[in-house]
Amino acid sequence: MLFRKGIDIMEKVLKVENLCKNQILNNISFSMKLGEMVAIMGPSGSGKSTLLYNIAGMDRPSSGKVWLKEKEITALSEDEKSNLRLHKMGFVFQQMNMMSNLNIMDNILLPAVQANKVNKKKKSKAELEDSARELMKKLSVSDLQERSITQVSGGQLQRACICRSIINHPEILFADEPTGALNKSAAGEVMNELLKLNREGMTILMVTHDSKVASKCSRILYLVDGSICGELFLDRLEIGTEKQREEKVNTWLMEMGW
Repeated sequence: MLFRKGIDIMEKVLKVENLCKNQILNNISFSMKLGEMVAIMGPSGSGKSTLLYNIAGMDRPSSGKVWLKEKEITALSEDEKSNLRLHKMGFVFQQMNMMSNLNIMDNILLPAVQANKVNKKKKSKAELEDSARELMKKLSVSDLQERSITQVSGGQLQRACICRSIINHPEILFADEPTGALNKSAAGEVMNELLKLNREGMTILMVTHDSKVASKCSRILYLVDGSICGELFLDRLEIGTEKQREEKVNTWLMEMGW
């Protein structure tokens, strides 16, 4: 199984408290519970990606604190944050950052191989490859193992990136415009895979400019000039409610000045 079962759904996974970054972020505070999928939206230059990078420890905030469960990320050294990202966080970005000299399977295996070097209980190469194959089958890219990154479609490559991002069983998945570089069909495929992961218990924090993508989330935070200016709660996504949710989100975004 990918994710743990039997955990209280109210368990807090992420907490952000008074986060500031120079003149870009201004006292950002919010938290996420286990199994939530939250979208961050806002106009260009509002600080969406900066917020994501500071929460994940890829950038250092000017002030404020971030916790991943009981671990205060902002108090860690760079090496400790790097280790935390490797073992406890997953990342999916618009620019997919696959290694051009490796095939799809080896790209997916990279984080697992790196983590295996420092794990006390080592896994064999065969065990790592079995984990990768299981994920590739789950995300419908199992027939692409030996292909290079130039021999697959954008949607296939992004689904492979999702495999790579969750191979170490992260506690939270960060996604920065994961469908932004894809056409409508491929974007739908990728979003469906993220939804499946979320329904299985994966906590996801996502930056997006796409209201259709955001409407599939359980909550939307609206950022303007580095501050949270609005928050929209949505019911659990049910089949047949997509159009109504999109209309609700678009109406709310217009009220926010989208």
